[in-house]
Amino acid sequence: MNVIEVENLHKRYKDQVAVDDVSFEVRAGEIFGILGPNGSGKTTTVECVSGLRTPDRGTIRVAGIDPLRERDALHRVLGVQLQSAALPDKMKVGEVLDLYASFYPDPADWRELLDRVGLGAKSDSMFGKLSGGQRQRLSVALALVGKPRITVLDELTTGLDPQARRDTWELVEQVRDSGVTVVLVTHFMEEAERLCDRIALIDSGRVVATDSPAGLIGLVGGGKRASFRPSAPVDDAVLLALPEVTDVTRTGDQVVVTGTGDLAVAVTLALAERKIVPGALHIEETTLDDAFVALTGRKPA
Repeated sequence: MNVIEVENLHKRYKDQVAVDDVSFEVRAGEIFGILGPNGSGKTTTVECVSGLRTPDRGTIRVAGIDPLRERDALHRVLGVQLQSAALPDKMKVGEVLDLYASFYPDPADWRELLDRVGLGAKSDSMFGKLSGGQRQRLSVALALVGKPRITVLDELTTGLDPQARRDTWELVEQVRDSGVTVVLVTHFMEEAERLCDRIALIDSGRVVATDSPAGLIGLVGGGKRASFRPSAPVDDAVLLALPEVTDVTRTGDQVVVTGTGDLAVAVTLALAERKIVPGALHIEETTLDDAFVALTGRKPA
């Protein structure tokens, strides 16, 4: 069942088209990623979905609700954490959550929610004293305090160190596992590949493709690469004869073999039969980053 349906969404700012006929659906219970470089129209898209911006044209339904005409009903089903959100430095964590809880007729127990996001000991701490990761956890708690069916998380891990980022990823997975559908806006390829069930890949305001991470990789011929320096000359034909190998290229004395399946094992065994050692052997799999480059023709910003 779709909980969000966006069709031909268009938004222009003066001479710049920010969102150009974007369409996608979000299914109940999934983490749906809106992935693209900075400035690609991701935030404008979710602001329209959240009823915070008025599109020039197109239709949006969130749990059957029109975000612009039924704002009160929207707030009962949708929780939002926006990238630009900020709070007064001297406001205490508990005060913030108590205030936000007062906006809803049947809010979650905010003390229990604080424990759930790992901030149980920070109720009396001022917002200005929180670390970046703690602020993002608080943002998630604020998005969940109204007990929404769906939550939008916009660039949740921007500016976080690697450990805080991974801790936040675990929190996002916990939110999904609790039954909340998550719309995750990000420009981090690794984040989208790790977390998302499906992804809308957006570039220059347009949806380039929508699929699972594996499906997007598959669109560009997802496979594996093995690079090595052979200890003795090896003919390309020897490698191309292997069923796992689709291509062989060379750069100086380095051989790069592209293929599928147990590529490394197949290549290593074929070389061993000829008493050739693959020095500096390195294995890579096609990533979402590779898919983005192939589908858009440029590297992500």
